[in-house]
Amino acid sequence: MHISDDMIDPELRGLSKFYRTVHSHITPGKMKFFTNVLANLTGIGTKSLNYDQHYIPRFDGTMLRICVYYPKTPQENVPGILWLHGGGYAMSIPELEVPMLKKLIDASGAVVVVPEYRLSTEAPYPAALNDSYLALEWLASHGHEYGMREDQIMVGGSSAGGGLTAALTLYARDRGEINIAFQMPLYPMLDDRLTGSSTDNDAPFWNTESNELGWQLYLGARYGTDDIPPYAVPARADDFANLPPTVTFVGSVEPFRDETVSYIKRLKESGVETFFNEYQGAFHAFDLFKPNAQISKRATGFLLETFNYAVKNYFAEQPK
Repeated sequence: MHISDDMIDPELRGLSKFYRTVHSHITPGKMKFFTNVLANLTGIGTKSLNYDQHYIPRFDGTMLRICVYYPKTPQENVPGILWLHGGGYAMSIPELEVPMLKKLIDASGAVVVVPEYRLSTEAPYPAALNDSYLALEWLASHGHEYGMREDQIMVGGSSAGGGLTAALTLYARDRGEINIAFQMPLYPMLDDRLTGSSTDNDAPFWNTESNELGWQLYLGARYGTDDIPPYAVPARADDFANLPPTVTFVGSVEPFRDETVSYIKRLKESGVETFFNEYQGAFHAFDLFKPNAQISKRATGFLLETFNYAVKNYFAEQPK
């Protein structure tokens, strides 16, 4: 699926051309370098939001860092959101998510927890999923300290964070310990197998080459086999029933287009309430890379409108 410039939204085209000019092949080393550079941003966002850091012990004795964001004036009976950062499962940090988190917090007064889950360059699946669930348990146990109502726990994230969101809601449903009221897996990384849109895709920012590397690192020895659980690759799940109401959107020219459309279709067929938009001419993470473009504003507006609806209408009592 060759993506020519005339297939890209006019407002995004200039950024696309610039990226194609400076882009070089991605490698695990470059992913690590990018994350190390970003690590200097630790603490970003603390001027506009309240910000706490906590460390949670893993089963092996190491510690999981979580970032907690909440309004400068804390509120009561607000949603609790576990937000999972993107980066192909292999790079990035929680702090890079602050612009999106601020929108969600401003709209609802929510408390948001973002874990620094283990990246695939250091530990493949199930490390990131285990860390995400550990952070979800922390939110369920400690969210009330930040005014969270226990019957409105939500999960969201973009790209690989969207894939982790979809995986985590499957995992939480099957464990039956924590009920999730709503999920927001934005343009999620869901399927390690080639689809129509992820085959020979040379779109900006994420393409077939980077997608294959991302899955190789995340799945490790499982890559290329059929020994892959749905908690690693949500598109491989057989049962989508009893998952929380879902919102997502995706660009028409990005690799994840087909798997996102298929995911929404299967959720609907399973009786899950869904909200979905596809944005013509948009490449991967367009709303993050050029937030002031009209197409990005429409996508963000759609997300926030649906999120506000969810805050008013979707609740999930916790198991007794």
